[in-house]
Amino acid sequence: MKRIIHGILAIAALACAVQLTAQTAPSAPAAASSPAALSADEIVGKYVAAIGGKEAISQVKSITTESSVSVMGNEVPNTTVTVDGVGYKSETEFNGQKIVQCYTDKGGWMVNPMAGSSDPTPVPDEQYKANKSNIYVGGALYDYAAKGSKIESIGKDGDAYKIKLTTKDNAESTYLIDPTTFLVKSLTAKGDMQGQEVEVTTKLSDYRKTEVGFLMPYAVDIDFGGQFALSIAVKKVELNKTIDPAVFEMPKAAPAAAPAQ
Repeated sequence: MKRIIHGILAIAALACAVQLTAQTAPSAPAAASSPAALSADEIVGKYVAAIGGKEAISQVKSITTESSVSVMGNEVPNTTVTVDGVGYKSETEFNGQKIVQCYTDKGGWMVNPMAGSSDPTPVPDEQYKANKSNIYVGGALYDYAAKGSKIESIGKDGDAYKIKLTTKDNAESTYLIDPTTFLVKSLTAKGDMQGQEVEVTTKLSDYRKTEVGFLMPYAVDIDFGGQFALSIAVKKVELNKTIDPAVFEMPKAAPAAAPAQ
């Protein structure tokens, strides 16, 4: 059961798993020049163009998703809300209880009743540093330099480009980018599995066009170092829904019950 809970909580902890960046296929095939000649900045530039370009991304102020999470034969509902540059919140229903993870531009908090407490608690600092890019609609690669991150090309995996991103907090992740569409195929980063560091790989597929012309990955598969896996099927996506920023504020702990007389 602990593995199920850790897996569900990881949905909110992994940027590319639930930070479902709007993406759109390019209007023409990639240039005929040798793929090996492309620099990291050129590859990421093509990625940005493929997801709609800066003008389109800047028009998306919020993303709301409703999903079904499949984990070890269980199907549980998940909802995520992102307001660009402000906050990100994931809520998962499990056995009648709500598991919450939230990140803002200032910090993060979570509620995990499966761990024995229904009170909100701050997320560990390292976890926050690794996942605060969730609050950005464009994701970690978009406008990466302005966020203080660095990128480098580290070769290829088959035909796919490998781009390593290092944040200003030294959190590292590796992206595989399709050489034809320039959409992200997968993301690999370090994650926590019951206190043990594992390599977590998130695969994105089943891209569908939204009403404003963007593509969203409706299928997300996450593997925790071969020890555990889960799948996310997106059921509904809403763009630019009005979201009250107060939803990202950490609630106060419930008052202690009065002693029995």
